[in-house]
Amino acid sequence: MSSRSLAYLLKHANQRLSDLMGPALEPCGIDGREFGVLSVLGGSEPLSQLEAAQRMGIDRTTMVAMVDGLERKGLVGRRPHPADRRKNIVEPTERGCEVLAEARRIVAGVEDEFLAPLPEGDVRLFRDALELLVPPRSGG
Repeated sequence: MSSRSLAYLLKHANQRLSDLMGPALEPCGIDGREFGVLSVLGGSEPLSQLEAAQRMGIDRTTMVAMVDGLERKGLVGRRPHPADRRKNIVEPTERGCEVLAEARRIVAGVEDEFLAPLPEGDVRLFRDALELLVPPRSGG
């Protein structure tokens, strides 16, 4: 039985996955955090910066900086919210959608590589367990 705590194991598993993800995403011109933001913004419904920040569990200031960076790269654009003129909708540009599609393929491969030491049934169980432990955040 290992004496390493669950917190230690989760932290270091996350760090290992991040270490694999960074170099793999370099050809897309984004990093793991930018991939996360682009993924949320590329979802099925248009979101404001604040709604995206809430979904990701990050503060507004960080989200503004992330969106500004993605906008400078030509990957997202802002447009007025149709129902609330005080808000802007942020969504991927055509180029952003292309980058997101490629990044999703890359991320799937990296996740497969990361999980390769586990038997297939354990991979499904592990993912299912994490889904239970990390419920989705609602946009509000």
